[in-house]
Amino acid sequence: MRLKRSRLSAHISGRLIEHFVAGTPARTASELVGVNRNTAITFYLRLRKIIAEQMPSVEMFAGEVEVDESYFGGYRRGVRGRGAAGKVPVFGILKRNGMVYAEIIPDTKTKTLKGIIDLQVQPDSVVYTDGLSSYNVLDVSEFKHYRINHLKRYVDGHNHINGIENFWNQSKRHLRKYNGIPRKYFWLYLKECEFRFNYGSPKEQLSILKKWIKRHNAA
Repeated sequence: MRLKRSRLSAHISGRLIEHFVAGTPARTASELVGVNRNTAITFYLRLRKIIAEQMPSVEMFAGEVEVDESYFGGYRRGVRGRGAAGKVPVFGILKRNGMVYAEIIPDTKTKTLKGIIDLQVQPDSVVYTDGLSSYNVLDVSEFKHYRINHLKRYVDGHNHINGIENFWNQSKRHLRKYNGIPRKYFWLYLKECEFRFNYGSPKEQLSILKKWIKRHNAA
């Protein structure tokens, strides 16, 4: 399978697609497949753009939903988590036993987070959060709000946000293999992480990605 306007053969393209799904970094894949490093990097970037373009719009979440914010990249000695310099704030919503949605946000203020929740979560849904004060507004909203105090415990029966935290951990583990990600392309890597989480097995991911490539090529 070839990408539209790609000069690579169908065989080489197919091998690069398989390495991408397997999580092989582009630089390593270039050596294994026998192409220039920059060629593999560009090919991977085009795959991420196709994923972001073809990713189906997530329908409004309903039922039991976990929401959380996390920070990616950046580092300043002595400062971790919220407030660490250079980090990109990301907000995520996860339907328990379902899919995840994430987007880059300018800040973690109440107005920002509540605005996204209102757009993505149906009224009367059960929303689980941590103790961030920005979520206080959910106590007097159209949602049923439960919060877990991580200073005391991480799980209290059915009250936890382990699902969305698992997505953060999986995403950061995947992105850690890259030696820095250009900020302007980070949203593409974020959509890739969504794709990998929502379509769990490599076999399923490969099948879906090939279908999306065909759709992209036909457009």
